[in-house]
Amino acid sequence: MNIQKRNKVDKPVVSILVSDLSTVGSGRWGLDSGDRPFMISKALNHIGYTSEIIGLGDVDYSNTQENSSIQIIRREGGRKIWASFQKAISAIKGDIVYAYKPKATSFGLALLAKLHKRRAVFLDIDDWELSWHGGDSFQYRPSLKQFGRDILKTEGSLRNPEHPTYLQCMQKLIPLADRITTHNSFLQSRFGGIMLPNCKDIHLFDPSHHSPSRNREELGLSEFKILMFPGAPRPYKGVEDVLEALNLIDDPLLKLVVIGGSPYDSYDNYLQKRWSDRLIKLPVVSYRDMPRYISAAHVLIVPQRDTPVTRAQFPLKITDGMAMAKPVLATRVGDIPSILSNTGYLVEPEKPEQLAKSILEIFENYDQALATGAEARKRCVEEYSFERMQKTLHSIFS
Repeated sequence: MNIQKRNKVDKPVVSILVSDLSTVGSGRWGLDSGDRPFMISKALNHIGYTSEIIGLGDVDYSNTQENSSIQIIRREGGRKIWASFQKAISAIKGDIVYAYKPKATSFGLALLAKLHKRRAVFLDIDDWELSWHGGDSFQYRPSLKQFGRDILKTEGSLRNPEHPTYLQCMQKLIPLADRITTHNSFLQSRFGGIMLPNCKDIHLFDPSHHSPSRNREELGLSEFKILMFPGAPRPYKGVEDVLEALNLIDDPLLKLVVIGGSPYDSYDNYLQKRWSDRLIKLPVVSYRDMPRYISAAHVLIVPQRDTPVTRAQFPLKITDGMAMAKPVLATRVGDIPSILSNTGYLVEPEKPEQLAKSILEIFENYDQALATGAEARKRCVEEYSFERMQKTLHSIFS
């Protein structure tokens, strides 16, 4: 590992490579959001490093940049993708290249920078990317003719750097990273590295700044008992299990509120059509306005199903609720039990009847539920705050 300091006093400059800064990737909440690469960048800046974020995206923000330390390089398709890669590598100014996700468009570029620019390479793994494609069982075995189509045709599948074959290759190259960080025990046991949990801005997400009843009134929710899911619904996230639980309870005042909907497909429209009497869908809100919406919830719910994808995740929605001192109802999947650590409510995944029972118990003993939420806030401050991330990064980089 070759880290060349600019002088004896300055700390190394860190270039964070993000695989996707598009409007459906890490850039979907804006360039000043609470997504992991942006929080890592801010934390490094707070402890005295200079950081920049470089990534491929679908929009050129060069003339309207929200943050001068973030550079979005327009991602071209087909053969032009390699020109985008070259621009990204040329843009790297850092002494350390910190790749976010083991993808060709982040870790692959970082390894090229290691080879050509002799930069140290750190890798952050926040997902098991191959789990979306069958995990260890994935195999790409095309016929020679199909391989030719995939690599030569304009819309050939191998023209897409997100193809699982490339993810599989990148996974094999993970040992080439000089440092690895991750955020849960599943990923750490599989890939090694240092635990760097997701963090929350506990000063922005501060319940003392909000009135839940007033926020419910302003959002038109004052007559309901609100279970809130502040994210994009997808089948593995278990939203349907909550809606089935509400059918079992059959209380017209109990509503599941989903914020933002899905940017990936029309799944949330399917949910709305099937459970129109149980579900309230609110529009996308900015990261800085999210605490006001979380405040309006009676219960924050994270009903993950048990899949290879969810076992490798650290749901940010949990720390949303914890930071805002909300009762958090979640499923026993992955690291969720250890994240909450007796400061929330847990049921087995894909068990609507258990969800229904727990929902009823929470509302029957709501003062106790609020006390549990207050304990969750304390745990979030101690373990998942922005300040805690700074301390961990300081120990890693120093």
